[in-house]
Amino acid sequence: MRIGMDLNSFILNEERRYPSATGSLSRALVTIESATKVIASHVRMAGLVDVLGKAEKINIQGEEVQKLDELSNSILIDYLSNSGEFFALASEELDEPIFPEEGRDAKYVIAFDPLDGSSNIDVNVNIGTIFSIHRRVNSDISDFLQEGYKQVAAGYIIYGSSTMFILSTGNGVNGFTLDPSVGMFILSHPDIKLPEKGKIYSFNESNIKKWEPQTLVKYVEALKEEGYTSRYIGSMVADVHRTIIKGGVFAYPADKKNKNGKLRLLYEASPMAFLTVQAGGLATAGYEDILNIKPTDIHQRVPVFLGSRKEINQLLEFVEYG
Repeated sequence: MRIGMDLNSFILNEERRYPSATGSLSRALVTIESATKVIASHVRMAGLVDVLGKAEKINIQGEEVQKLDELSNSILIDYLSNSGEFFALASEELDEPIFPEEGRDAKYVIAFDPLDGSSNIDVNVNIGTIFSIHRRVNSDISDFLQEGYKQVAAGYIIYGSSTMFILSTGNGVNGFTLDPSVGMFILSHPDIKLPEKGKIYSFNESNIKKWEPQTLVKYVEALKEEGYTSRYIGSMVADVHRTIIKGGVFAYPADKKNKNGKLRLLYEASPMAFLTVQAGGLATAGYEDILNIKPTDIHQRVPVFLGSRKEINQLLEFVEYG
């Protein structure tokens, strides 16, 4: 593995580590790569074409749909369905999973957030795509209701000053930066490791009076006394990306309005927890490791705390759900 290797070559090299591999997962990942390149091109042009603003719709999450949300969702559904590598697709934007005819013999199911942080589109803040892949087991919707530790691959694509593809297939985490001059994702951040301790905490402190449990306030105060600084963008992909690269802690706790948390387990918490743990960090819902939670619903929500080991272990001394 070398800096400068393109993502396709990296995926093929990973496949060679498993003599029994059929190439299905490799093709699945290449399909995601292709789809997100198309999304990246639309994001870059968002201010010049009519894809900014609201689509005048409300999704299953009760959130206003942005035009670029809709477009990204459509692109992913088209690419993933036509690839024949996915038995089923679950999108944060859709009520129910899709079972494409082309994937009736496929080995995998995929859950994805087509455009995380889309409320920030109009102000040109980093946004991204998140995905989580599990093996097909029961050939029905229950294939999405597997624990996060059973993921065979997870990743996110962040659309910012550069476009990056962060990927894990269970053998660590690697980051690839899109070189627009050749149209390829190039390995730029091999074997990403979270520092054991960081200097940044990422909480939405405007909700501080609503947090549950309120002992979280004491945790944040302790971090401030230790000299931590606050950085909160409001786009999960951007905030988690910074946390994985620089260390520290990202959190979106439960509150009086969102008793079970706000972030979705399948589309956000579980894949981000997988990447965090693969990079040497920790991820918890406060009452259980996120990767050990067995979903009961495809749109289930959970509290999320993830980051460097020092900060998460310290947080668990303050947090008790029960």
